[in-house]
Amino acid sequence: MEKTQLVRDWRGRDYLVGDTPQDLINRPRSWMFWLPWAAMASIGAMQYGYAAAVPALAQARGWPLASALAPLAVWIVCQAAVALPTVLLLRRGALGIRVALWAGAPLSAAALLTVALARDLPALLAGYALLGGVGAGLVYGSCTEAVARWYPERPASRVGLITGAFAYGTAPLAVVTVLDGAALRPLFAVTAVVALAAVGLAAAFVRLPPPHWWPAHIDPRAWADDRVALRREPRAVRQFSLGQALRTGSLPTLVSILVCAGAVSIFDVVALATSGGFSPWAAVALLLVLNGAGRACAMLAAEVAGRGRALSAVLALLCLGQLLLAWGAVTGSAVMILVATVPAGLGGGAFYPLIASLVREYFGERHTASIHGVVYSAKAVAGIVGVGLAVLALTSSGHAATFFLAAGLVLAAVALSATLRQPGHPVTLPR
Repeated sequence: MEKTQLVRDWRGRDYLVGDTPQDLINRPRSWMFWLPWAAMASIGAMQYGYAAAVPALAQARGWPLASALAPLAVWIVCQAAVALPTVLLLRRGALGIRVALWAGAPLSAAALLTVALARDLPALLAGYALLGGVGAGLVYGSCTEAVARWYPERPASRVGLITGAFAYGTAPLAVVTVLDGAALRPLFAVTAVVALAAVGLAAAFVRLPPPHWWPAHIDPRAWADDRVALRREPRAVRQFSLGQALRTGSLPTLVSILVCAGAVSIFDVVALATSGGFSPWAAVALLLVLNGAGRACAMLAAEVAGRGRALSAVLALLCLGQLLLAWGAVTGSAVMILVATVPAGLGGGAFYPLIASLVREYFGERHTASIHGVVYSAKAVAGIVGVGLAVLALTSSGHAATFFLAAGLVLAAVALSATLRQPGHPVTLPR
């Protein structure tokens, strides 16, 4: 085994070089990608699977659709609220990743079983929304942190791949539920077993590397000077604390963008699942697959065009999708709905990893966990707004009008994205 040494690059970033994954965990680091990937794919049913199952759930339990949507809003709030402290505690060493995942496994399984078995809303709120939100937050935070730490040379693209599994891993369950509401109970029961096994397996094997760990086969100083690497992982002008980041104006802008786009992304799943007459199962399946693919491919586009331009482009795609969905809802055209699902699905997932990578590019690596946690916690607000849009579509204005409203929200996010600038540069050139 090589002697471990701490190396510092020209920007002051530290790299702990020497130990290989085989030295640290006695297996390739690919295990630290695929196990979190499987865990994330298994728990995605709590968000997107539940959203697609709302019509079947309401019909089976005799609830109004709006009432069946309330637990989803609470779940999103709890999941977003728990993911942030999970990452912070893992970074500080106050929480072990095995403990977090072992706790998340039974909580996630219990939430999915609750969806299958609960007969009243209080039980669903307690078992699915509260316990499931906590469990999903523990798993989400642990998996994203593990992958980012084991792949420090390309953290954004790797995390984008596993968060993509959170969306497209749900597609089979969502399709069958929309096609056959009677399958809801066995499907969610089986998914609970799968989640328990997948997250439990991750808990048994996933470990975090030491702080500042760097793969020994990559020269960190050469990597820090490499133009291709700089394009993939642009460096911040300096390291910002959370307070300094809040004062830049860029952080509140990123939060606002996530609220607007995140709300529409959640709304689209519910809206397509509850809109009859144009093969909703096909639209939901395509939306979820493209949502996950968009997350996975977003960083490839960003490496070519830059993160800011890529973010504006995917938000424009999401806005276009809402306008086409509104057109399809007005005309009742199944073909138009499916066509509209392509930009809506791609745009509805891709903005998440792009925003996460912009946090690193704008504010540096040192306080990434706390700063990105603030941004990601805006998903709680996005969930409430997204469910509110779905309730509005179901109770008053109809789907077409609400799609136009959703397009307006995303258009606001597009306008905000155009104002983003990397902080830390001088406002004017010196005379």
